[in-house]
Amino acid sequence: MSGFEWAQVRERFAAEARSERPDLALLCLLVGAAADPAAGEDGLDAGQIELDRLAGQVPYRPGGPTAWAEALRELLGERCGFRGSAADYDRLDSSLLDRVLVRRRGLPILLSVVWVEVARRAGAPVYGVALPGHFVAGFGPPEDLGRQVLVDPFDGGRLLTGEDAGLLVTGATGAPLEPSMLTPAEPLDVVMRILNNIRSWAAARPERSDVALWAVELALAVPSHPARLRYERGQLLVRRGDFLGGAAELEEYAGLVEVVDEGTAERVRGEAFAARALLN
Repeated sequence: MSGFEWAQVRERFAAEARSERPDLALLCLLVGAAADPAAGEDGLDAGQIELDRLAGQVPYRPGGPTAWAEALRELLGERCGFRGSAADYDRLDSSLLDRVLVRRRGLPILLSVVWVEVARRAGAPVYGVALPGHFVAGFGPPEDLGRQVLVDPFDGGRLLTGEDAGLLVTGATGAPLEPSMLTPAEPLDVVMRILNNIRSWAAARPERSDVALWAVELALAVPSHPARLRYERGQLLVRRGDFLGGAAELEEYAGLVEVVDEGTAERVRGEAFAARALLN
C-alpha cells in the first residue's frame, strides 16, 4: 500500500484530536506516521494489531489493581522485555509508538502508553499518570486514588510504593509529590507531552528542523494548544527557507499576543519584516 502524504497525516491527526473520545493509540501511531509517512495505512494497522496481540496474552481478569499490575509486569516487562535505558533519550525512535512496539525500548511515556493500551484492551482499570519528569501507569478505579497501584514501565513495570513515586518526582523537580500529580492523564495531554519531547529532541539537533516542524504542526492541531507554537512554527519555516510562510506565521502570532504584550508583538513583527527582507 502506498504511503501517506503529509497533509493526510495532519488531517487524520487533527480529526482524531478533535473527536469526542480521542484514541490515544491511534494518535501516537499517527505521530509515527509523521516521522515515516511511507509506512502508510499498513503502519497504523501493524501497531494496532500488535497491541491487540499483546492484550490477548494477558491472563483473564487476574483480580484487583495489584494483580493486574503484576500480570502486565510479567508479560510486558519480563516475557516481552519492554523497558528503557538512559540511551533511549537520545533516539527519536523512543518517542514513536510503532518503533517502540518493535524495539521494545522507549521513553517512560511511550512505554506507559504500551502498558495502558495493552491493559485497557484486556479489561484492566488502567490509565497514564503524568508525574513531573517521569510518566508512569496507574491501576485501579481512577476515582479512588487510595486504591491506586503505580508501575514504572521504564523499569520493566516495577511496582512503585508511595515513597518510590515521591523520589521520582523529587529527583526530577526537587519538589515533593502532590496528590494532584496522581490523577489520570487525558489522551490529548499525553500526546502533547510526547510532541513536546520530540520538539526538545529536535531542538538539540538543528539539522533535524524537519522533525521539529512536523511535531509543531501536529501540536497545533490539538485543541487548546499554546499560542506560542505559532511563533515556533514561524521561526522554523524561516530557518528552512520559507521566508514568506514564516513571516506570515510570525505576523499571525504577533496579532494574537498584541492585546496582552505590545512589546513582544512589535518585536515579532520585526522578525517577520527581517524574514521578508531575506528574499531580496
